[in-house]
Amino acid sequence: MSSARNLVGNRLRSPYRYLDADGPIGFAHRGGAADGDENTTTAFQRAVDAGFRYLETDVHASSDGVAVLFHDETLERITGDPRRIESLAWHDLQSIRHHGEPLVPRLDDVLAAWPDIRFNIDTKTDHAVDPALAVIAATGAVDRVLVSSFDDARLARVRRSSSPRLATGMGRREITRLWLASRLNHLAPRLGGYVHRAAAAQVPVTRGRVRVVDERFIRHAHGMNLAVHVWTVDEPGMMATLLDLGVDGIMTDRIDILADVYRSRGLWPA
Repeated sequence: MSSARNLVGNRLRSPYRYLDADGPIGFAHRGGAADGDENTTTAFQRAVDAGFRYLETDVHASSDGVAVLFHDETLERITGDPRRIESLAWHDLQSIRHHGEPLVPRLDDVLAAWPDIRFNIDTKTDHAVDPALAVIAATGAVDRVLVSSFDDARLARVRRSSSPRLATGMGRREITRLWLASRLNHLAPRLGGYVHRAAAAQVPVTRGRVRVVDERFIRHAHGMNLAVHVWTVDEPGMMATLLDLGVDGIMTDRIDILADVYRSRGLWPA
């Protein structure tokens, strides 16, 4: 087992209540997309029933400013409809069904439906930022939400516009600096990796031919008091490897497999 973890008891020294977990977090990615639906209330309920207490999802905004949960920019992959989410009003989106189920839920409805569940919310467009933050504030969900994005400028806007208690992820450039600093010790003071208001580095195992998540990366991130959450991992051997390295969370589409791996280590429910 790696000694990279920067823990007090069994936890990172994080000021964010979102990360107040007793061990590595298991995230149901889009509610567990391997089961054939994603980002729907049915998917979220299935994950909660399986024991998940952290759900990963994606937020867009309708043309009339309603924060909704959907991954793609358009409906095409799921329904064959090429229209963009942000071109449709909530009145139109709420009527869309897939296999008889509502396809696009509202963020406020989902937060209200599961008041004890924590959500990792990826802001997919600039248009989604203000509606999402307004819902998070209005529902009192600040301490049980982490807002993420690949876009550094979008995340900077989230941090400027929200409560200092709101946890955020890191953008692509921020992750790149963090990874480089973990490799180039003589440049670490300049490259650092510290990002104001960032709570977690959420990263893939590899990026192209580059291995992102290894002991050096985890050690450096923990030295910056950042949790390391890895996406999207569906293979049990890799889940076990990452847990041995000391990651703080794993996102998966295969919620059944991750639950079994965690259960075998006495980590479930996570």
